Amino acid sequence: MAPKAGKAVVAALREDIDRLFAAEPDVRADAYDSVHQMRVATRRLRSVLRSYRKLFDADEAATTEAELKWLADLLGVARDAEVRGERFTDLLAEYDEVPTEVTEALVVAARQAYTDAHAEILTALDGKRYRSLRKVLDTWRTDPPLASDLAREVASAVFDNVLRRDRKRLRKLVFAEPTATPADRVELLHDIRKGAKRLRYSCEAASSVLGPDATDLGARAKRLQSVLGDHRDAVESREAILAVAEGTRAPASTVYELLADTEEAAAGRAIAHYPAAAAFISVTN
Repeated sequence: MAPKAGKAVVAALREDIDRLFAAEPDVRADAYDSVHQMRVATRRLRSVLRSYRKLFDADEAATTEAELKWLADLLGVARDAEVRGERFTDLLAEYDEVPTEVTEALVVAARQAYTDAHAEILTALDGKRYRSLRKVLDTWRTDPPLASDLAREVASAVFDNVLRRDRKRLRKLVFAEPTATPADRVELLHDIRKGAKRLRYSCEAASSVLGPDATDLGARAKRLQSVLGDHRDAVESREAILAVAEGTRAPASTVYELLADTEEAAAGRAIAHYPAAAAFISVTN
């Protein structure tokens, strides 16, 4: 008998909820990459709830998604600071002599931002709001509020429709990119990245049902997400460097200019891979 959509989506949810719960002890211990892992699990859950929203009670899904967004945003502050600190460390490692004020303004400040943000996470994990979210996720893990009619339909048909919808949404964004103004293009590329991530996660949730086709499409979406992620990281790093550089004098100002130029070049290299990475979205199926 073909699997039903409700049972299949519960399995996908359970996997991501387990990932989130498994990451929590490591986050509390401040283990390497733990914040990133918990954030990814949280985002995956949000994505499944959004892409497969018609399978769930609308109000309960919206409420849970909002709470997951709160958690993802909280984790995101720490993760972004962590990424900046690592990126700035690698950038400065290319120079033999770096003024102390540059290291303090970039690397030390980013690490302190991470420490402060991690402390906020720990406070939240011990708070009532997170405990309530955990209880809700425990329920979603085994007995989510399914929309009974659609949940009883064959999973392959329902999941295929979800992937087609997410792919169509991404295609619309990709097709709008060539005509975007320079001022709008960076944010549009960011939206494309988010759309690729949503398609990736919906494909990964469907892979056990739809097989290699979903797996391949998800891999292509992941590649697009990665390319645009590299571009976004370089753009944001450059902007952060230029913001810190305002009002400084040589030799620090010279170092900041060189770092900004390096990140501008990195952004250019990353975006050069975009056309090839996005080509799959133009293929009809």
